Amino acid sequence: TCAEMATIPLGFNIDAPRWDQSTFMGRLKHFFNITDPRTVLVPEKELDQAKAMVESCRAGLVPPGSSQEQLLYAKKLYDSAFHPDSGEKMNLIGRMSFQVPGGMALTGCMLQFYRTVPAVVFWQWVNQSFNAIVNYTNRNAASTVSLRQLGVAYVTATGTALATAVGLNLYTKRAPPLLARWVPFAAVAAANCVNIPLMRQQEIINGVTVTDKDNNELGQSRRAAVKGIAQVVVSRITMAAPGMIIMPIIMERLEKIPFMQRIQVLHAPLQMLLCGGFLLFMVPAACALFPQRCSLAVADLEQELRDSIMAKHGDKVPYVYFNKGL
Repeated sequence: TCAEMATIPLGFNIDAPRWDQSTFMGRLKHFFNITDPRTVLVPEKELDQAKAMVESCRAGLVPPGSSQEQLLYAKKLYDSAFHPDSGEKMNLIGRMSFQVPGGMALTGCMLQFYRTVPAVVFWQWVNQSFNAIVNYTNRNAASTVSLRQLGVAYVTATGTALATAVGLNLYTKRAPPLLARWVPFAAVAAANCVNIPLMRQQEIINGVTVTDKDNNELGQSRRAAVKGIAQVVVSRITMAAPGMIIMPIIMERLEKIPFMQRIQVLHAPLQMLLCGGFLLFMVPAACALFPQRCSLAVADLEQELRDSIMAKHGDKVPYVYFNKGL
């Protein structure tokens, strides 16, 4: 009533982005908001309440006494924990808001325990298991993936990471120490190039649903899927790069200091904390590199789909849009 009218602006749309998604800064603010690691600690009950609030707001039923701030916070929790396509609650480990605590621990361990082959094998395996969960959770949910395909993707990506890491580890035995410290990044980058396309192979085989700017479905496009997945690969490698490239340089310098040589037991926790600092900024920055709602010119689509769109809409639809996943 009057109180509601005062707090909720007329025509408030809970799904309208708070920041301009066509600019990098707008996307950065958006992803800082939804990848906030503090949302990992929010109880399940509160997440479900946030979902109910968002859904009732979408139906035009603003809960009595709700302020705009409460609705925006509910949307933040909803975006952090529920899949943008299906609306289903994502598993905790796969959420982008878990990338900072999860990535911090794994990156720190990969960078610290790189000297022996068993340590390299173990931490690369753990990291690829984590990546597989994240990639599956953040896929374009319109595409179903069989357990067999998931298994092949997981085994191939883990094998690629291990082959790269162990091969380079042996190759760098006679190289400068700093090069050996960069082996984990090379392994992570190589595995991302394999893991993400394989985990999302159904999108490449069958295409993803493309729409016009008003969200009207136009068909399935494999080329759109390839573009979206390629952007996700670049984002994931960018997410890992600063921490895994700069951290070894920092640790190489620090380990020469006598005080640091006396507290070797604290090197791993220190690396984890510093990696967390990098990831706190790099997770949203990497997600923001490309728009979540990806676009592709109709002229670049498959001939059949292009002809179908032209036959129905003529020149009125110059671009198609789709969710590229994260």
